[in-house]
Amino acid sequence: MAVPTREEMYRALEERHGAEYQKKLSAASVAVCGLGGLGSNIAIALARAGVGKLHIIDFDTVDISNLNRQQYFPEQLGQPKSQALYDTLHRIAPYCEITAHQLKLNEENIPSLLADDDIICEAFDKADQKAMLVNCVLENMPHKYIVSGSGMAGFGPSNTIQTKRVTGRFYLCGDEVSDVDDGVGLVASRVLICAGHQAHAIVRIIADEYDI
Repeated sequence: MAVPTREEMYRALEERHGAEYQKKLSAASVAVCGLGGLGSNIAIALARAGVGKLHIIDFDTVDISNLNRQQYFPEQLGQPKSQALYDTLHRIAPYCEITAHQLKLNEENIPSLLADDDIICEAFDKADQKAMLVNCVLENMPHKYIVSGSGMAGFGPSNTIQTKRVTGRFYLCGDEVSDVDDGVGLVASRVLICAGHQAHAIVRIIADEYDI
């Protein structure tokens, strides 16, 4: 079957979301920083929602340990995550403008790399990397929104994962408690819940629907 045209896919999204909201989604640019269990699921949700521009960033490659919760396939083992996810996103949303970078973000390159993105999504695994990105954005790019994740490990209740608007442009999703060092690692279903919170927070920001 032939791939639908750009117009056909846009019209289908417009019918689902409404013309006003879809116009905003199509005009938005979102950077997803970290393409593991959170980031790969977030990027796919945003692509399916019709976000017009996605900027995906990760320095790592696909490993067999990733397959229990991340949006990769066995045949992609060894590939850079940024390229593997780019291929998947392109299949899902062929007219989305996707920029992929295989590199590690740091305080020096963040301002230039993320300069053109409206919303920045933090989806790293390690606490120090999370803090580095959030602090760098808040201190150097105060006009941008940042959505971060904290606490999604284990078999805890679904409803303990929540979205909180910490400051005007900083959102935090998760239970803010659980950690992989507590004895139970990252379970696909609970990681997906947190990823859903982050993706939906981003969609709401784009739609000018802000949490209190």
